Amino acid sequence: MLYNIYILKTRILFVTPPFTQLNTPYPATAYLKGYFNSINIDTKQLDLSIELINAIFCKDGLTNLFLSVSDIEQLSTNSKRIYRLRNYYISCINSVMRFLQGENNGLEHLICSGNYLPEASRFTNTDDIDWAFGNMGIKEKAKYLATLFLEDISDFISEAVDSDFGFSRYAESIGRSAHEFDDIESRLKSSDTLFDIEMFKILSDTLDRIKPDIVAFTIPFPGNLYGALKCGEWVKRDHADIKVVFGGGFINTELRELTDSRIFSFTDFITLDDGETPLRNIVEYIDGKRSEDKLKRTFIKRDDVVVYVDGSTDDDVKQQHVGTPDYSDLPLNRYISVIEVANPMHALWSNGRWNKLTLAHGCYWAKCSFCDGSLDYIGRYEPNKVTDICNRIEQVIEQTGYRGVHFVDEAAPPALLKELSLEILRRGLNIVWWTNVRFEQNYTADLCKLMKESGCMAVSGGLEVASDRVLKLINKGVSIDKVAVVADNFTQSGILIHTYLMYGFPTQTAQETVDSLEIVRQLFEAGVVQSGFWHRFAMTVHSPVGKDPERYGVSVFNSMRGTFANNDVEFEDNIGADHHMFGEGLRKSLFNFMHGTCFDYKAHEWFDFDVPPTSLPANMIAKYIEAGKEVIIKDRMRVVWLGENASVRCYTKKKKGKRTDMCELVFNNRTFDCVINVKEKTGLWIDEMLKCVSVNSGTSYTVKDIKRSFEESELGDFSVFMTSYTVNTLKENGLLFL
Repeated sequence: MLYNIYILKTRILFVTPPFTQLNTPYPATAYLKGYFNSINIDTKQLDLSIELINAIFCKDGLTNLFLSVSDIEQLSTNSKRIYRLRNYYISCINSVMRFLQGENNGLEHLICSGNYLPEASRFTNTDDIDWAFGNMGIKEKAKYLATLFLEDISDFISEAVDSDFGFSRYAESIGRSAHEFDDIESRLKSSDTLFDIEMFKILSDTLDRIKPDIVAFTIPFPGNLYGALKCGEWVKRDHADIKVVFGGGFINTELRELTDSRIFSFTDFITLDDGETPLRNIVEYIDGKRSEDKLKRTFIKRDDVVVYVDGSTDDDVKQQHVGTPDYSDLPLNRYISVIEVANPMHALWSNGRWNKLTLAHGCYWAKCSFCDGSLDYIGRYEPNKVTDICNRIEQVIEQTGYRGVHFVDEAAPPALLKELSLEILRRGLNIVWWTNVRFEQNYTADLCKLMKESGCMAVSGGLEVASDRVLKLINKGVSIDKVAVVADNFTQSGILIHTYLMYGFPTQTAQETVDSLEIVRQLFEAGVVQSGFWHRFAMTVHSPVGKDPERYGVSVFNSMRGTFANNDVEFEDNIGADHHMFGEGLRKSLFNFMHGTCFDYKAHEWFDFDVPPTSLPANMIAKYIEAGKEVIIKDRMRVVWLGENASVRCYTKKKKGKRTDMCELVFNNRTFDCVINVKEKTGLWIDEMLKCVSVNSGTSYTVKDIKRSFEESELGDFSVFMTSYTVNTLKENGLLFL
């Protein structure tokens, strides 16, 4: 590549600070390592999240944790119970962790016996557990119980040892809306916690072994900021020769207007947006191949002042050149699969190990008014080629041994998913995958069937506020009736759905909030949505709402910009409801819907204050779904056959002295044989045409092409043929119109 015009000797250690996911690596460092592999720069990775969890949640770790607690009498009744049962927790923690890591097969029977795990408050609501896991099996039930066991320990830690602890975040509050650095600095000056000490030990052992020149921390969320700062400070104090770099999602959204130089006591460089080129430029600078003023999108401290340097003329790395994510030096066997909610779709985030890959840079829509579409990681859309995506899938499977893929896009483009699904089938990759989508009408029933055939097991996507007026204000590009039809298309094909839900969007009324809940109730009751999550609208400076609040009917509390983090904006809705009151009712209702209960509750009954009853008919979603079942096949649609070639037998049928040349087509499906009998000329044409449109044929035919061939073969009226029993049977067995 053009970049590698000289040898760069610098070694980089990529670090994910605690805490992110327990079941699979956060992909940022693997992405960067994959790119730097391609330009021959030596890199290593350390996931402090999983390393720290394994160091604490083991026999020795829990022993030390319980020994660190002194004032037992000040604890709650629940924590006192856990403390008194500490020997039970210590005795079985190693076995439980190995089970959640995919070892200790057979332990699920002991866990489910009810006489193995110590139980505290998290086990209170397990009466219906057998019903909840009827479709998931004993191993999943055991994972759920083991997760409750860990969460009981987590509750104890939060109360008795470290109030900032959380499995997927640490000291998250200090990073949220931290307009100034004062509170963060004060927190960092506190005495080192049990977790800090263990974290430094892991980091020290790693540095001694790897001997890097740069330690680069990815900080994706507010809950990773504290760990990165503590580690960065420790590196700069005890290893002054090592340079520290900060980057990642939190940095990209929150620190774009950074002016407080105190953060440079914890790092040397802070990069924005895609990290490949900025970090490569830093490596070149450290190696003496580039001047400081030629860095790219990088904050530095110069004469005690924060300086933003963007003098590099190097372009960002194109998607085709970013390389394959490299997970090879991460401890994949130490990640743990947990099930926090007894819901198959909801469990995907935390259960199982997923190879994280990206279909495209940015969002192909990027118009939603609540979204940070002005930022590079969303606003700059650049799709990958499907051949490159599938090459990376094959390479990552070879690395990890896992055949599950999570495409972590903002929103996967339907056109790209169509081509990707076809390429997966052509290659016979045999994977399972899921991704994030917009519930737009291009997800037809046939596209959903194609995605399912290629291995898609689930999709997640934003319904946001289930109100057509507010959806237009959001500029989501969808409507409730279209969402209902698309959700049904996915569900009928066997693809699970998780939907992101929003409340409190500017000008949203109490009536619209109640009606949104009613829409959600009907979607779950119809079985076309399986999981969801409500979140409160938050205004950000990078969104259309944040850039023009008056247009959306809100007033900004404080327009003063801070010297540290500037993203969230405090505002008052001048027109809408008192939004904070609705949170608990929305949460409780959704929890029950995800467990298949309480569909008979009226929407307004979920709130402990007066709200209007829903204004929507109870069968609204059912009507939308029924109305959307009619499919119009258009000439430009691509025709694809997913089935095998037919066994063909020609014969003569005699009836009342009349002889008719016939053709029998037998299609061997996975579970049964499909048999079609038609006139010989038509049957031979069907056989030949299905070979041409087969997913493995390498050719592309539209309905218009098929129609021309049909008419040239003088087989009759094509429109009549397309509505015939023969075509309907083929459609039921793998004939798609895309």
